[in-house]
Amino acid sequence: MGVIVSNIYLIGPRACGKTTVGKLLAGYLKCDFYDSDAVLVERAGCDIAEYVARNGWDGFRDLEVAVLADLSGVENAVISCGGGIVVRDENFAVLRNGFTVYIKADVEVLAARLEADPAHGQRPSLTGKPLVEEIRDVLEAREDLYKGCASFIADGAAPVETVCEQILTSYRSFELEEK
Repeated sequence: MGVIVSNIYLIGPRACGKTTVGKLLAGYLKCDFYDSDAVLVERAGCDIAEYVARNGWDGFRDLEVAVLADLSGVENAVISCGGGIVVRDENFAVLRNGFTVYIKADVEVLAARLEADPAHGQRPSLTGKPLVEEIRDVLEAREDLYKGCASFIADGAAPVETVCEQILTSYRSFELEEK
């Protein structure tokens, strides 16, 4: 499996495993991997917290739209998207145009991963609430959006290799339908 029919977009909340899964999946598929947050940071010239402090969340979301639009123009790629990518209609349209995987994990799994990762504080709070409350609120607000543009929902609590196998199995069915 060298060339993929459609880009694979990975969506879900932060700490669900999009980047980890994406890198491994791209290796399996022998294709390019892009992390939209990393591209955004490179383009902004600063980390996300600093960009949001300077430009607000609306400015951040505007840049996120531009980054996803650019990445949607590449071919043969796995693209890990920022957790809030689904909140803008422009992004929703792009995601519905490819093979989009929602990596779903529950609040406890996400909170444990964020607490174990010292870099989690680099992202500014969306709500100003304690971590578990924020995760719960954000998931509640975005769940229908994630599901609404997903071609497939993967179990983000499973081992990374298992998540990749789930995605590959579903993608192969999608690829056959596209031909």
